[in-house]
Amino acid sequence: MLRQRANEITDIDGKVATIAAGMTVALHEAGGLAVAAPQVGVLKRLFVYEMPDDEGPKVIVNPVISETRGEWVYDEGCLSVPGLSWEIVRPKEVHLTGYDLDGNDVAFEADELLARMFQHELDHLDGVLLLEHLDDEQRKEAKRAVREMQLRQTDDVR
Repeated sequence: MLRQRANEITDIDGKVATIAAGMTVALHEAGGLAVAAPQVGVLKRLFVYEMPDDEGPKVIVNPVISETRGEWVYDEGCLSVPGLSWEIVRPKEVHLTGYDLDGNDVAFEADELLARMFQHELDHLDGVLLLEHLDDEQRKEAKRAVREMQLRQTDDVR
């Protein structure tokens, strides 16, 4: 599911709000900045995020990045591969639009960490994994690290 493009949401209703509430719980349990619906098994275009200074989680439905500017290198991780991170180059600034849970238009001019988080979550909605941003050598090392992590988790269960 993580490699599939998520479907547009055509009706922002109670079902979408329920999905978002579950995603918020998952976000808090994982201790991350954001979680996209495909990460919790829902192939819909929405994500929940909460930046350190926010007054609570926010939900963006059907997000679109229409403009990017600059370049920023940052050590980026993902809740799908906990404990691992890589230096990833992404645009420094983005213009993101979408909808809130009430169906209202929302728009953000974001830079640095907020811009990166928006791009990362849109990648999830488009079926793009963080590992796809790595060069061949980094990807090879990352896959090895993920396999080792999965083996340790299997051993911990036994």
